[in-house]
Amino acid sequence: MEVTTQLSVFLENRAGVLARLADDLARHHVSIRALTVANLVDHSVVRLIVSDPQGALHLFGERGVLAFSSDVLAVEVPDGGRSIADLARRLGRAGINIDYAYGSGPAVYIHVSDLKKARAALAPKRRPRRRPR
Repeated sequence: MEVTTQLSVFLENRAGVLARLADDLARHHVSIRALTVANLVDHSVVRLIVSDPQGALHLFGERGVLAFSSDVLAVEVPDGGRSIADLARRLGRAGINIDYAYGSGPAVYIHVSDLKKARAALAPKRRPRRRPR
């Protein structure tokens, strides 16, 4: 589990707009590692995990594209039907809301109500050391 930077980009909701954005990133050697698109009436919010968040933000600014960054948790989830359930249960027990999540196989990106508490809730459990006899 690690904290990573997510970019939220506001785009016009028209065919080809996301393709141009992705092409522009690729031309500047910024790879998209994960994305999700939330469709609004006339705009879309595209959330991205990219190889160079600062470079991408600079590029978006040059193009006049509204974008901002935020921290999300990148959590590795093993294959199996219970891994997402276990993750959500641990956060729920700690009183942490999952605002949204996206991703697949080995990593899921999670935006939570309290990043610090979420990291603590998802940290591997320490086993107590046994005292030598």
